[in-house]
Amino acid sequence: MKIHVYQVVIICISSVMLFQGIKDFLKRETGQTFLKLAVRLIVWGGMALVAVYPNSTMLVAKFIGIEGNINAVILTGFLLVFLLIFKLLSAIEKIEQNISELTRKEALSHLDDQITTARHEDVQK
Repeated sequence: MKIHVYQVVIICISSVMLFQGIKDFLKRETGQTFLKLAVRLIVWGGMALVAVYPNSTMLVAKFIGIEGNINAVILTGFLLVFLLIFKLLSAIEKIEQNISELTRKEALSHLDDQITTARHEDVQK
């Protein structure tokens, strides 16, 4: 069995993504649900599995109607797309958290201003 560079790269990236997902889930990071962990395990675990056993995709390729073994190209494309999707989702979640935090701080600062104004009015009466 000959090992190709794309297989090593995909296994490394998949391992990092799986480790990061499991670590975030176990640390109970914000936004990490069991569903997200399951999707991550299926996607990245599947990528690693196909990288280790590339001939297993021939069955799918024959079912779809693709002739020849273009697994490396298809797998690399999927890997890049999934990596981009995970990174975008992570960035969106961080932006949502920042917006929520800023909104809370702004609301609290307005509340402090209202309390100060109310106390000032009470002192004048």
